[in-house]
Amino acid sequence: MEADKEPLLNGDADTGSRAVIFVSVAAALGGFLFGYDTAVINGAVDALQTQFGISSIAIGFVVSSALLGCAVGAWFGGALADRFGRVRVMMLAAGFFFVSALGSAMAVGPFDLTVWRVLGGLAVGAASVIAPAYIAEMAPAHLRGRLGSLQQFAIVLGIFTSLVVNYILQDISGGASEAAPWGGTAWRWMFAAEAIPAFAYFIVALQIPESPRYLVAKHQTKTAKAVLRKYVGGDVDHRVHEIEESLHSDKPLRFSDVRGPKFGLLPIVWIGILLSMFQQFVGINVIFYYSTSLWRSVGFSENNAFGTSVLNSAVNIAGTILAIVLIDRLGRKKLLLWGSTVMLITLGTMSIIFATAPRDAEGGPLLSDSAGVLALIAANLYVFGFAFTWGPVVWVLLGEMFPNRIRASALGVAAAAQWISNWLITTTFPELAEAGLGLAYGLYALFALISILFVYRAVPETKNVELEDMERLEALGAEKPSS
Repeated sequence: MEADKEPLLNGDADTGSRAVIFVSVAAALGGFLFGYDTAVINGAVDALQTQFGISSIAIGFVVSSALLGCAVGAWFGGALADRFGRVRVMMLAAGFFFVSALGSAMAVGPFDLTVWRVLGGLAVGAASVIAPAYIAEMAPAHLRGRLGSLQQFAIVLGIFTSLVVNYILQDISGGASEAAPWGGTAWRWMFAAEAIPAFAYFIVALQIPESPRYLVAKHQTKTAKAVLRKYVGGDVDHRVHEIEESLHSDKPLRFSDVRGPKFGLLPIVWIGILLSMFQQFVGINVIFYYSTSLWRSVGFSENNAFGTSVLNSAVNIAGTILAIVLIDRLGRKKLLLWGSTVMLITLGTMSIIFATAPRDAEGGPLLSDSAGVLALIAANLYVFGFAFTWGPVVWVLLGEMFPNRIRASALGVAAAAQWISNWLITTTFPELAEAGLGLAYGLYALFALISILFVYRAVPETKNVELEDMERLEALGAEKPSS
């Protein structure tokens, strides 16, 4: 039994709500850097290919190289978080972001740029695991969907900020491959700018408490109660008891904990993996990694192509805001089904437009004014369909759907699958695009169709379910908590 005297971290419900919002926003800054780092390459693709004289296959690898680091960072991020704490891993990720930004800005060739991008990918992968797990573990059930959506909102805000910075730098310099007025090439400053939010993330991570579920797992019950009292409220003693029950044992968590009878993993872990894979197989990151090059290839000027990429990102933000409003009202599953339907229609539309377009001398599509406008509308509706559904909802589900004792490890496995899927899509797109954009978007439309069937049959609804009640999802993924 522990002493009656506990740290005093009291506050009323409003103060607690403000406090949990603050720590959730702080954790979500990792998502901002996640978005910034993965999108910063967008504006530099053509400049890098020109300056380093590399092929489309090679540039595809350079662009996607960070994703290999992401997979490794996600795989080990959960285990590191269980051993050293969520906050310490956030600080480590911030340091990797900072070093990667400066290293990428000073790269002298594709090899060392790839090394720096992989280092940044390690940070992105770790942040992609830690932020949703931390937010889910800090947030009350009735706020968890909205606060969990902050991760995706931060990601899309990071993407938007990166694209705006890229747009400004290339506009001032007269192109991404041109010299900036203050020295250096514009694309180098695109990478260097990431050091600023990376430093801010490190400072903010110093200001937030450790997760109460991590503290209970490490037998720091007194501190865990204090954190719960300040940030969650309610019957703190009962909540700690529930956490202790859900953790089951005092042994360190291992990846073996996610093993099960079906193809080597627990059913609920397979659901997380497939959610992650479908989120990427619908091709969303093609828009954010290659959109500037894509729009230039169909006749847009460099300035207009950058502007169109910024518009895509603004639509992404609007959709994510809508998701934050809807996710705790409508539930996770319904939003996923809506999103898959919208993406199926819009991807199918883009596939038809590009497949039926006449070709130029080099075999690229020539879009008429009307076809160009229709393709632009379909692309933005596609981004919107993803942004208010699959973008935030998958991260919310991954943060909350696993039982406490395997959450970080299972999230690491699912996130690693997501990054590997992202890498596959990103690496193969340049070659698919050369074969025909109609083929590429048709393939992504097929995955959107399959995702509808998967969500309908396999994905559980977790709206308003306490994390300690997720235990019953472990045995059978089909058992759905009531909403």
